[in-house]
Parts: sequence; structure tokens; C-alpha cells
Amino acid sequence: MSRIGKKPINLPSGVTVDVATKGVVTVKGPKGTLSQDVNPDIEVKVEGNDIVVSRPTDSKRHKSMHGLYRALINNMVIGVSEGFKKELELVGVGYKATNQGQVLELSLGYSHNIFFALPADVAVKAETAKGKNPIITLESIDKELIGQVAAKIRSLRKIEPYKGKGVRFVGEQIRRKAGKTAGKK
Repeated sequence: MSRIGKKPINLPSGVTVDVATKGVVTVKGPKGTLSQDVNPDIEVKVEGNDIVVSRPTDSKRHKSMHGLYRALINNMVIGVSEGFKKELELVGVGYKATNQGQVLELSLGYSHNIFFALPADVAVKAETAKGKNPIITLESIDKELIGQVAAKIRSLRKIEPYKGKGVRFVGEQIRRKAGKTAGKK
């Protein structure tokens, strides 16, 4: 059996789960509500304070969906109870980030500023401390959405391996390369 799939999901206090007949799982918590369509073959049951995900057969398709839906439901439970947070760091001379509401303005060394509109479910905060790199903080209850937004912001100026300039996650290790060396004569 799937190691991830067979683990029951523990429900924290204040979180309720509703499993509809058409395979829609809705999780409500103190931070909000999330819902996920689940394949009709996969069975989701609420047993006491746990959610149990089970599959009908041991076919490869059912095995892969078993672990997938268990992980998705677990991420929803964590999201509505604690939420998710990602921090991006802008490394480079003159790189800046400011936000007005849900619009993030980035200055990443191009000839123009980049205006990035964020979804309503993602909260953004841009802070610049003197002598430090600007940091963009993203917060959301939806792990998939926050990861997608962070990846899109990161793709606007990828880290280059020679000087390490660009947009990176806080604490991310970058593989550095040695630059050119002068030839011997």
C-alpha cells in the first residue's frame, strides 16, 4: 500500500471536512475554505478526528491517485488551519520591490519596471531594510496557488550562476560557477 496514502490525516481543532457524493472534499477552518475534486474511484472518509483515504484496487493508476489525493487534502487542512508562507529575496544592485494592494512593482535591472498583479487569495508584503536585499513575503491558504505565484515571480529574473544575481527563495542554495581565467602565455 502507498506509504503516504495509508497515513490518516489528523484534523486540528476548528477544522471541519465535508465529503460530497460527487467526490468534492471541502475543508473549512479559521483561515478560510478550500475545496478539491477527488476522483470517484478514491474513497474519502471522515472517521472521528481523522480523514482516511482508500483505493479500490492495487493498479498503478489507483496507487498514484491514492497518495496524490491524500497529500492534496493534507495540504488543504494545513492551509485552512495555519496557512502557507513563502519569502523571495531580490539579489542585485538596484533591485527593488514595492506593492500597492495586490499589485507588486518590481525593478529587476530591465529598462522598465514590471507590474505583477497577484490573485486575491495571496497576501503580499514587500520590505526593504537599509543595507539588505529586498524581501517579498507571500501568504495564502492554498499551497498550489502560492507556489505557482512564487515560481512566476522567480522566473522574471532567474538567478545566474556567476554573480548570484536575481530572484531567489530565502535560504536557497545557488550553484556558483567560476568565471573566466586569464590564459597563460
